[in-house]
Amino acid sequence: MSETKTANAQQTAGAPATVISARPVVLSAPGRGDDLQVRVSAPATGTGLPVIVFSHGFGWSMDGYAPLADFWAAHGFMVIQPTHLDSRTLGIPAEDPRTPRIWRLRIEDLTRVLDELDVLEASVPGLAGRLDRDRVAVAGHSWGAQSASTLLGARVLDSDGKPGEDMSDPRVKAGVLLALTGLGDDLVPFAAEHFPFMKPSFDTMTTPALIVAGDKDQSHLSTRGPDWFTDPYTYSPGSKSLLTLFDAEHSLGGIPGHEVAETTDASPARVALIQRLTTAYLRSALYGEAAAWKAAATALEEDPNPLGTLQSK
Repeated sequence: MSETKTANAQQTAGAPATVISARPVVLSAPGRGDDLQVRVSAPATGTGLPVIVFSHGFGWSMDGYAPLADFWAAHGFMVIQPTHLDSRTLGIPAEDPRTPRIWRLRIEDLTRVLDELDVLEASVPGLAGRLDRDRVAVAGHSWGAQSASTLLGARVLDSDGKPGEDMSDPRVKAGVLLALTGLGDDLVPFAAEHFPFMKPSFDTMTTPALIVAGDKDQSHLSTRGPDWFTDPYTYSPGSKSLLTLFDAEHSLGGIPGHEVAETTDASPARVALIQRLTTAYLRSALYGEAAAWKAAATALEEDPNPLGTLQSK
């Protein structure tokens, strides 16, 4: 077994590792108006670390989503969390001229992070030389999932219904899309008018991904029911898995943070399931080592009181 696989196997099988984290790491971003602030987290030891770039939901920042970011880092991943321009921590007003373009600037943030891995690696003491740049995943929640999905191949339809720019990134080998909104056919009038980026096509989202949806996630942006959030699985080609969580609303049990105000369906058990399944999925997708993923899927299927269902294609 190679040194890389040995390190990752130890992270998978052993107890959670001590995590080191640095924030803010500032990346120069000409034309953005504000430089890009990023949090970088990784296990204190180990080499050959795969990379997860995580895009936060509306209003959040690099300081959110600790239940996922800390867990992934403690189990052998380097986790990078950019703060997008919609973050409440930046206080950019709605009338800011960048507002209509923030959805595109979010995607550029994710690409910039990948472009600047050398800078990010050098910013955290003890991290140099420990990354595996051939194993990169993107993840995101809500608007962050929409941002991440474009790097996997999803495209935004223009006003004529034609797919817009291809913003996929070949460096990204897998994705985890949490509470990703569906097709734009059933948007309420306000969303249709103000959120043009919510008209996606998943026809070219070919990169492997795990989609996570809650069966009680009723969005005020769509006239559809919670099944709207399963569209990314239904309408995308290639290798995909769908985790549908029972009784889960948009926060999926509390992934933005422990006891945060916007969590309407607090469930530590549900968050723990997401932690385990996303970690197992990413290891399978990035390394081709499917044993942990199969074991996690089997455990969910055989659970007498399951918290959700899993399907794959």
